[in-house]
Amino acid sequence: MKKHFMFLAVAALGLASCGGGFKKGDDGVLYNIVTDKGGPAIQGGDFVSIDVVTKTDGDSVLSSSYDSGRPYSFPMPQKLQFKGDIYSVLMKMSEGDSAVVKINADSLFKKGLPKPPGFKGKYFVYEVKIDKVIQKGKLNDQVFAGRVDAYFKGEAEKLKTAEPAKIKKYLADNKIDATKTDSGLYYKITKPGVGPTPAKGDTVVISYVGKFLNGKVFDTNIKSEAEKAGKLNPMNPYQPIRLPLGQNAVIKGWEQGLMLLNKGAKATMVIPSSLGYGQQGYQIIGPYTPLAFDVEVVNIVHPNPNAPKPQQPALPPAQPQAEKK
Repeated sequence: MKKHFMFLAVAALGLASCGGGFKKGDDGVLYNIVTDKGGPAIQGGDFVSIDVVTKTDGDSVLSSSYDSGRPYSFPMPQKLQFKGDIYSVLMKMSEGDSAVVKINADSLFKKGLPKPPGFKGKYFVYEVKIDKVIQKGKLNDQVFAGRVDAYFKGEAEKLKTAEPAKIKKYLADNKIDATKTDSGLYYKITKPGVGPTPAKGDTVVISYVGKFLNGKVFDTNIKSEAEKAGKLNPMNPYQPIRLPLGQNAVIKGWEQGLMLLNKGAKATMVIPSSLGYGQQGYQIIGPYTPLAFDVEVVNIVHPNPNAPKPQQPALPPAQPQAEKK
């Protein structure tokens, strides 16, 4: 339960703003049901899929499920661990409902929520939309799990079907006249480099900005770009990274794209999920999620042919087979 609570506390959504009308719930939580579809309220044990935007009361967005294009999905706990958390409001809602929830920040910090770097304000503000509810009710575990699995498969199929159109729209909206490789990678060299392109065995030193196709930056090793995107991480050294080619150290789209660029080149790459994180996704990257990268090849390091080869350990002698009786 605590894990899900932490998860929601750094989540997020984008609804139309609403006026007053906040009600006071358990332990001082404030909530305003913006859209009420009148369906059955969420119960403990139900499966829930929601979109959430988490803000400060100064309207600074901390996180959003819309950035990755993937809602948060989880089973509702059978019993609330804390009074006045966001679950207590979700259990007043039903499928299709939306709400704004305000929770005192100090009360969450006292319950173990890590304080976000630079957090200022009195409240965490959650804008929530309930996308899907699968009621547990009297269903046995096997039937219930089957319905949840069917939901995920259906959502994945929608994402898979929509992916080509998303890529086409991104290229058109950003006026990227890209070249498409046989594998499905799109790339546009925005600044030519010099010298030969790298080969397997080389190490490529790059700077990059990674974006979802809605334009939201999800990762970068360039400090100015992180600041611009509001993603500055004080633990990140923000320096070019070294990527060995031919060792499965990066996704296929990067491996293929970087081998098209020589030293000093800059390019935009749009990578379909088949060359990225596929049907499984990875962390904040959802299933069937195409990604865009702006990259610069800072250097190409070739392997030293004179470097000593690592010694292979001597193999133990084969064990003799036992004599048959």
